[in-house]
Amino acid sequence: MAIVTISSELGAGGAEIGAALAKRLGYRYLDREVLAEAANRYGLAEAKLVRGDETKPSLFERVDAEGRLYVVGITAVLLEFAQSDDVVLMGRGGQCLLRDIPHALHVRVTAPFDVRVTRLAQHAGGETGRTLPSRAWLHVVRRDDAGRIGRLRYLYRVDIRDPALYDLVINTTQVASVAAVEALATMARRPEFAPTEAGRKIVRDRRLSSLVEVALAQDPETRRRRISVDTTGGVVTLRGTGDLAPAAKTVRDVPGVSEVKIVEVEPLPPGFM
Repeated sequence: MAIVTISSELGAGGAEIGAALAKRLGYRYLDREVLAEAANRYGLAEAKLVRGDETKPSLFERVDAEGRLYVVGITAVLLEFAQSDDVVLMGRGGQCLLRDIPHALHVRVTAPFDVRVTRLAQHAGGETGRTLPSRAWLHVVRRDDAGRIGRLRYLYRVDIRDPALYDLVINTTQVASVAAVEALATMARRPEFAPTEAGRKIVRDRRLSSLVEVALAQDPETRRRRISVDTTGGVVTLRGTGDLAPAAKTVRDVPGVSEVKIVEVEPLPPGFM
C-alpha cells in the first residue's frame, strides 16, 4: 500500500484524519515522533525543534550551522521512517521530500479560514468549560498559516497551498473525517500506489543524501558551506564552490556511500541574484 503524507491547515482536522487513517490501515502515524527521534539521534533540543517545525526560519537560522542541522536531521529521520512504506507522515514537508515517488499518496486537508477559527475556539471552550471568542484565535491561525507557507517556500521553493503538490485535496467543511478516512484508505490500497523497487530506490537514495547532509552539517570544516548533494545507488555527487576535498573525505565515512564524485562550480559574481 501507499505511503501517505498529509499537509493540513490549523483547525482543518488533518491530524484527526491522519491518526484514524493510520489505525485503519495498520500503519504507524508519525507526527512529533519525527522530532523526538531527530533530537535524540543528533543531540538537538527538542523544544527548539517543536518551535521551529512549522514556522519560517529566521534570518539567523538561515545562516546558522545549528539551524541547518535541525532541518537535515528531521529530513533524515523522516526518510528513514518512509523506507518502511507503512507510515502516515503528518506535515514536515512530506509532500516535497517524497515527491515523484509512485507509491506516495499526497493529501492536503483544508477548510475556510473562518471555519477553522470557529472550530478552534469551540474546541478550546469545550476543554475549559466556557465559550471562547473566535477573535482570540484570528491571530493564532493567521500566524500559523504564514509560518507554514513561509517554511515550505524557503525549504522547497513551493507554495504549500498549490493543489498540484497533492493527489487529493479534502475540504473538511464538505467531507466529514469518517468519509475522508474511508476515501483515503481506498486510495492507499489502489494498485497504482503499490510500492515498486524503482520507487523504493528513490527513497533509499534520498535517505542516503540526507545522511550525507547530516554529516556535512556536523563537520566543523563543512557545516557552513553550501554544498549540494545528489545520490544514485550509493554514488554521491557533491557540487559546490572552492575545494571540496574536505567534504569528500567526510562523506566517504558515511555508511552506504560507495563512491564520491566532486563537481566544482564557479562562484556567482558579487551582487548576482
